[in-house]
Parts: sequence; structure tokens; C-alpha cells
Amino acid sequence: MCGILGLWQGQGKSIDLASVQRATGRLRHRGPDDEGYLLVATGTGEARSLAGADTMPELDLPAINSSLGKTGDLAFGFRRLAILDLSAAGHQPMSSADGRCWIIFNGEIYNYVELRHQLESYGHRFHTATDTEVILAAYQQWGHDCLAHFIGMWAFALWDRGRRELFCARDRFGIKPFYYFWEGQNFAFASEIKALLELPGVPRRPNEAIIYDYLYEGALDHTDETFFGGLAQLRPAHYLLLHEQRLQIRRYWDLDSSAQAEPATDAQYAEKFYALFEEAVRLHLRSDVPIGTCLSGGLDSSAIVCVANKLLFGERAASPQLIGRQQKTFSAYFEDERLDERKYIELVLAATGAEANYTFPGSAAWPEALPRLLWHQEEPFGSTSIYAQWAVMEKAAERGVKVLLDGQGADELLAGYPGYFSSYWASLMQQSRWAELHREISAYRRVHGVSLTRMALRLARFYAPPRLSAFIDRSRHEKALGLNRDFLRQYHGRRHASSRQYDRDPFHNHLYDWLARDNLPQLLRYEDRNAMAFSIEARVPFLDHRLVEYVFSLPANQKINAGLTKAVFRRALRHVIPEPIRRRRDKIGFVTPEKIWLQEAQDWRRELLASPSFRARGYFDVPQILAALQPQHTGQHHLKANVWRWLNLELWFRKMIDRP
Repeated sequence: MCGILGLWQGQGKSIDLASVQRATGRLRHRGPDDEGYLLVATGTGEARSLAGADTMPELDLPAINSSLGKTGDLAFGFRRLAILDLSAAGHQPMSSADGRCWIIFNGEIYNYVELRHQLESYGHRFHTATDTEVILAAYQQWGHDCLAHFIGMWAFALWDRGRRELFCARDRFGIKPFYYFWEGQNFAFASEIKALLELPGVPRRPNEAIIYDYLYEGALDHTDETFFGGLAQLRPAHYLLLHEQRLQIRRYWDLDSSAQAEPATDAQYAEKFYALFEEAVRLHLRSDVPIGTCLSGGLDSSAIVCVANKLLFGERAASPQLIGRQQKTFSAYFEDERLDERKYIELVLAATGAEANYTFPGSAAWPEALPRLLWHQEEPFGSTSIYAQWAVMEKAAERGVKVLLDGQGADELLAGYPGYFSSYWASLMQQSRWAELHREISAYRRVHGVSLTRMALRLARFYAPPRLSAFIDRSRHEKALGLNRDFLRQYHGRRHASSRQYDRDPFHNHLYDWLARDNLPQLLRYEDRNAMAFSIEARVPFLDHRLVEYVFSLPANQKINAGLTKAVFRRALRHVIPEPIRRRRDKIGFVTPEKIWLQEAQDWRRELLASPSFRARGYFDVPQILAALQPQHTGQHHLKANVWRWLNLELWFRKMIDRP
């Protein structure tokens, strides 16, 4: 896991190396172990590798400060978090053996061992034990199609001197970030936006359309736009080519909506699911540094901890020196029993003998932590639950863990959220499967105790005309609460179509949208930034694309069945995790008592919302906001979410936009 940065000046203009060094320095938290630079004159192909203050001394490279007068129109900057091959051989930017290609790479290719053997059979020779060198060889063997061979997470930029082409790519689900700036002449990219803002010509201005999406809909990371005007992100499963001042973006992978698993019994589906899941966890345990796991007490994290324990101590999937006598787990807890999952966490600990590491994200600390948290997140986020995850990463860093496995992606993959039930029922209706629909609705009412009226309203949203949907959506006026009318009129009706097109039943379309656009991208951004703030590599085994493809090919009743989510997963986990967790119906996760926290921070909250800067933004109806915060109004359904967005946006402006 690392930080990457690059700048290609148009029309052969020479690079300002001082700005490249300053921008790369903004990424130090992503890679404190090593530093490296490359300066290329693309016209002649001459490339010069340079050192920074943190470059490993045994490399004996010329210092970047001594090369400030050198000419070149393409520059790379790199910060390394050493995870595989901790020696100086893993230094980046890294060149191919023939010097034709140079790469900077952030992420992990988990199947690099198998790919290395395959490439050696084609005649490639390797000089390091890194996955970075495997990417270079794979590119030389297969060109842009090398991406199809990778299992993992990645964001990289590869300069091909022979083609005079820059090839940049992001992994299938966007686990690793890639931001860029392009105005037709100059191209810049980086792992984080804060680094781009240090480069000459890159603007620091708000994107008001995205701000509207956030304030009105709560939408985040749903397009290639960012909260910063002029700065974009390369979408998941896409690569970018820059050649002769022409930029092209292409998709290289997508889920196949026509793929159907071979008919099988429930037990056979579960058996194959478990085999794929176990293999994914096994690959994600490859590391040369200490490993730990997140443990919330839910199905997803409990499954990872239990399967990892089997692999670590039964099969020696990682070196004992990196694990110790116990697997290290990291959890957040709260005194509020409605949010506290320690009773489930302790079941997993008892079953595995794993070590518990608890953190207590209290209400007193979070306002003080917010400026630093916002600086690392760079863009506004959805709730204070991100602070709970931040506290877990901080605890892991204190224990010396460098790699942390987490259950992100399982809910989007296996229909883990309550909202999926409605789209599942809609699919059964669409297919005229009335007997099955009746069984599912009856089971849902029995398991969750929901009235028929409420269920009918949820189902009606899928078939109601737009005007009736608006009438049913009683929260519409609450979404607009506190927003300036001119601002609302300017952007109302703005809609973003998904960059991916999936044509199946309502249920699988719902799964696809949340995986591709509406939910998972923001969760992956939170996790990447929180983990990297503490120089930790977060890994997400559920997003092994082979597992994702298999689950999407399964019948819908393997995801939802008898009023419960994650059906095939629950069957696969029989005798793997403690039975009370396998049968859990509720879902909590790393949440916080946000409503209580916001009430306790009334003075701080009022200072922000009544401040001159907040009033001057032009987005808010401040008198309406202050009135809504009076005690008699605090029961409004969406008020908590609205208050957080108001506060979060103001803090973001102060930290990321207003600063000189």
C-alpha cells in the first residue's frame, strides 16, 4: 500500500520538481518506509531515478534537490508502505529489465506468486520478490489485457517509452484510489486529492453540483466527479491512456448480467461459496508484515476471523512471526447496549482464542479529531460512524499491525441491508412467482414483525409512477430542510445515471447499483483513508472478483430466503462461526450514538451553524436551520442526517477550501 503521484506537462514544458516533491510529501502517511522519484524527457526517452529525504540510503540515488534544474516533462513521485519484499529491491518507481517501462503502484496483486510462475514459463526473469515486478512483466506479456489476470486491488501508472504512452488503471471495485486533473494540456494524478492541490495549475474550488447531491440526497462517490471542481476520479474497472495529448478512458471488466450458475442444491451452492471465500481469505493473508483483523461481531467480520484463524494456525498461511501466538482482532464498543456488540465479539474470541483489542470512541474526543479526520478523508462523509472506524485503525497501529482484513463489500454482495427485501419482492412479482412471494412476505413478517401496510408502501415504490412515488416519499421535504431555495432550484432534478448498465430483475439491479455506485464506493473511500492515515493496509476478501462473479450468478433465493439475508453465506458458515452469530437477524456494524453526540455538542454545533462563514456559503436557509434545532423540532425523521451534513460540509470548507 503506497502513495503515487505523477505530472505530465503538455507541449514538452519542463517539470517543476520542487512542486512534485512537495505534493509527494503530502502522501507520506501512505508510505513512510521509502520515497522515490522519476524524471522523464518523453521526447528522447531519457529517464532519471531520483531520491528524497526518506529514500533507502543503500540505493545510492542522486538527490532530487540536486536535480531541480534538470529538464523533463514527465515526473513520478512515490511513497512506499513496505508489505512484500521489505528490502530496497521493492523501491519505486521501478523499471522493467530492459528499461522500456517504469511503474508506480499502490495496492496488492494477491496472486502474484502464481502469475510469477506462469510468466517465468514464458521466459520472464525476476530480480525481486515483489508484486510490482510481476505487473511490469504481465504488461510486457499481455499489454493492457494484463488487468484481466490480476486478483487484488490496485491503482498504478505505467510509462511505456516505446509507445510514448501513459497507462493508468484502477482495480475492479475501486478499492484503491486514483484522482486526476486534465485540462487538455497538462495531466496530473495522485492517490489523494490533497497531493494534487500542491501542483501548479490545479484549482482549489468547490464543485457545487456534487455539494447539492450530498446535501439533498446524501450521495457520495457516485460519479467520477469529486467535491473539488476540475478534479475527477478514475472509476473502478477502468483504465486510462494518455498518448500524444489525447486522453482515453476505457472499461476493462464488468459483471455479466446473463451469467447463471449451474443448477445445484442449496448445500452444493454453499460448498462452492465456502471454497471461494476460503481461497480469498488465504490469498489476502499473504504478507511480510504483521496481520490483524477487524471484528464487529456481525456475520462478515466473524467469518473472516474464524476462517483466517483456521488458515493461520491450521495451515500456516502466514509466518508465525507475523501473527504471534494469537490472531489480533480490533473492535469498537459503546456503553449503549443498543450499539454494543461485545457479547457477539466474545463468542468469536472464545471460539478462536484470538486476542481482543477494544477501542471506545467517546463523545468527548470526536469533535477534536474531526479536523484531522476530514483532512485524511478529503471529502465530506456520511456519518460519525467513520470516526468509529478511525478509532479502530488507530488501535491497530498502536499494536504494530500493518495489514488489517475487513468485511467490507459483503452486504452489497449478499443483500445484507434491509432495503434489499423490497426489491426481492418486486422481482418475484415481476416474474409472477406468487406462491414464493407469499412465503417470503409471511416469513419476513414472522421474523421482523413488520405490518402489511408498511411492506406494501415499500413495494409500491418500485412500480408507482414518478408523481405517486414523490407523494409516497414523505421525506422529500425533509431532504430540502435548511437548504437555500435558489440553490435547490439551480440543481433540482439533477440525476446521475450509473456508468455501468446492468439489465436483470429489480433485485439484482439493486445489488449491482449499490455495489457499483450507490454505496460501496464511499465505504471503500472511508476505509482506505482511515487505514492509510495510520499507515495500515486494509484488505477486503469479499471483493475477490471470482467470489463476486459467482454470487451474482446465483439464484436470488441464495441471497434472500425465508425472511433472512445472506442465505448461501449462512449455510456455508455452519460449524464455522458461533451459531448465535450465524443466526443473527439484526445489523449494527461500527456505528456511533450520533444523535446523542450531536445533542451533547450543542455549543460547538451552534457555533458552526451560526458562523458568518456558514451563512456566506449560499447553500443554506440559516434561520430555518436554527429554528429546526430548537428542542420542539428535534423529532423530525431526517434531522440527524441533515445536521451532520451541514456540520460536515462547513468543516470541510474550512479545512480543504478556505485555507490559503
